[in-house]
Amino acid sequence: MLTRRKARVVKPNPRYANTAEVDDVPRTVRAALCDLAWFAAMEDEFQALQANGTWELVPRPPGALVISGKWIFKNKFHADGKLERRKTRWVVRGFSQRPGFDFDQTFSPVVKPATIRTVLHLAVARDWPVHQLDVKNAFLHGHLTEQVYCHQPAGFVDPQHPDAVCLLRKSLYGLKQAPRAWFPWFATHLQQLGFIPSKADNSLFVLRHGDDEAHLLLYIDDIVLAASTTALLHRIIDQLRLEFAMKDLGPVHFFLGIQVRRTPAGFFLSQA
Repeated sequence: MLTRRKARVVKPNPRYANTAEVDDVPRTVRAALCDLAWFAAMEDEFQALQANGTWELVPRPPGALVISGKWIFKNKFHADGKLERRKTRWVVRGFSQRPGFDFDQTFSPVVKPATIRTVLHLAVARDWPVHQLDVKNAFLHGHLTEQVYCHQPAGFVDPQHPDAVCLLRKSLYGLKQAPRAWFPWFATHLQQLGFIPSKADNSLFVLRHGDDEAHLLLYIDDIVLAASTTALLHRIIDQLRLEFAMKDLGPVHFFLGIQVRRTPAGFFLSQA
C-alpha cells in the first residue's frame, strides 16, 4: 500500500483541514504564557481553583514533602473538527506521595454493571425518563483530611509570597486520594437531598417521597438519573446544580463505554 509518507507527501491531509490551523498545543509553560489564547485558558483554570478554595498559601514547613505539578494543555474540538475551546488543567504529580503520610485509602466505590441493567429495566417497565449527567471538575470538590502541600502553579506564583507553598484544602487531579475524597462529598450531599444509599450497591442512591421515586447511579463523575416523573428529574438536577457545576447531557445515550439506545421495546445496549 502506498502511504502518504512513502510517496513523500508533506502537505496536510485535507481530511484534517479544519484542525490543522489550531493544532497549536504548547509544549512548554513558557510557550503557553506567551500565547494570549492559551494564557487566557490558564488564567480561567487558575481563577476556578481560587474560587473553589482549593488551597491556602502557607510558609513552607521544615521537612515537609512539597509535591510538584505541571500544566496540561489540550484542544477540544466539535464533531465537525472545528475548535471548541482550549483546555488547561493544573495537575499535581501524585506519584511522589508517600503512603501513610500524604494519603491513606484511594479506592472509590463504582456502580456494578448488574445494578445499571436493573435500574434501566425498572425505568423501562415504569416508563421513567432517564438522563445522563456530568460533573465539571468533579475531583476538585473533594475535601482532604491529610496535610498535603504542593508548589504554586507555574506562571501564577504570588509575587508577594514567592516562597510560600499551597496547603491543599480540596483535592486536585493527580492526587492519589482524589477519587476517594470526591465520593463521600457527593454522597453526603445526596443524602441531604433525601437519597439513601442502597445496601446492595453503595453507588446506587434511591429517593422515595410519597409517589415520587428516583434512582441515581454514580461511577466516579459519570451519573445516570432515573425518576418517576420529568418534573422530579429536573427538580433533582436543579438541586444538584446549586452545589456542583452539573451538566445535563439529556437522555442517556453513552455510559461507561456502552451505547444506550431507547426503543419502544426497551433499552438496547451495545459495546464496540
